Amino acid sequence: MPLMPPLDDREHDVLQALLARPGPFVTQDALEAGASYTWLRRWCELGLLCRPVRGVYHSPCLTDDLMLRIGVLRLVVPDECVVTDRTAGWLWGAEMVLAPGDHVVTPAVSVFSPPGHRLRNGLVDSGERRLRPQDVVELDGLRVTVPLRTACDLGRLLHRDQAFAALDSLARLGRFTLDELSLSVQRYRGYRGVVQLRTLVPFVDAGAQSPGESILRLRWLDTGLPRPSCQVPVPSPYGGSYAIDIGTAGERFGAEYDGEEFHGEDRAAHDADRRAWARDEYGWTLVVARRGNVFGRARDIETRLRQAWEGRK
Repeated sequence: MPLMPPLDDREHDVLQALLARPGPFVTQDALEAGASYTWLRRWCELGLLCRPVRGVYHSPCLTDDLMLRIGVLRLVVPDECVVTDRTAGWLWGAEMVLAPGDHVVTPAVSVFSPPGHRLRNGLVDSGERRLRPQDVVELDGLRVTVPLRTACDLGRLLHRDQAFAALDSLARLGRFTLDELSLSVQRYRGYRGVVQLRTLVPFVDAGAQSPGESILRLRWLDTGLPRPSCQVPVPSPYGGSYAIDIGTAGERFGAEYDGEEFHGEDRAAHDADRRAWARDEYGWTLVVARRGNVFGRARDIETRLRQAWEGRK
C-alpha cells in the first residue's frame, strides 16, 4: 500500500474504516461513513483508494481479479442490464480495450438494457442492442457479453485504431480462436461498422502487448509492407532471446513502439543496447516509434517505415 501522507485524526479514522471493508463500496457508503467528496478525490489522487468506475471505490490492497471486478460492477449495473463494450472487455481482463486516458479519468460503465429501460443515472453509458442468448453469460449474478461478442462489438463501433487494439487484446485472452472470430463476422452483415470489422479481423494477432504496438502494426499494414509478426525473437548475448515488437524475421526488418509507460529513461540504455545487438550481430533494420510518430496530425511512421524498408541492407 502507498506510504500514507499526514492526515488529521478524523480523516485518518474514516479512511481506515473504509479500507477495512472486505469489498467495493459506492459513494453514498463513503459519505455515510463520514467522508467528503474532497477527501474521496484526494485519496484517489494519492493512491490511497481505488476508483475503478464512476461512483465505486475499494482498497488498493484488494486483489484486482475477476471476482473483484464483478463486485464493482454489481454495485452500479441493474439486474436487467448487460455489461458490454469496453467495460465487458475490462471485466474479462483485456486492459487494452480501455479508452486512452481512462486510467486518469475514471470511465463510466458501458451497459445495454432491455427496450424501454434506457438508464440515465450518470454512472453508466447505456442504450439498446440486439443480443442473442449465446452472446451473454452470467457471472455471479452479473450479465456480461462473452469475449467473442465483446470483440465483434468493439471492432465495429470504436475508432479504427482503438478497434484494432481492442481486437488484439481480447484475442490475447485465449477465450476464442481467430477462426471463431472470422466466422462470427458473417452474422453482423448490415450492422453499423461491419465493414471495418471485416477488414480488421484478418490481421488480428494475440501476440500484441500494448495498444501502441497494435496501432503501430496497423500503420505498418497500411503501408503495404509484408505482414509482420508480433514479438519476433532475436538471440541475446546472455542466453535466451530478445523480442522485437513487430517484424519480419526473413527480411530482418522490424519496428518497436516506445510508449512512455514501459520505455522511460530508466529503460533507455537497455533498449539501445539490445537494438544495437540485433543490428550489429544479426543485421536487423529497426524503426523506433514514439507516440508522436504514430498518432496525431504530425505522425510520420508510414514514411519512416517505407524509407527504412527501401534503405535496409
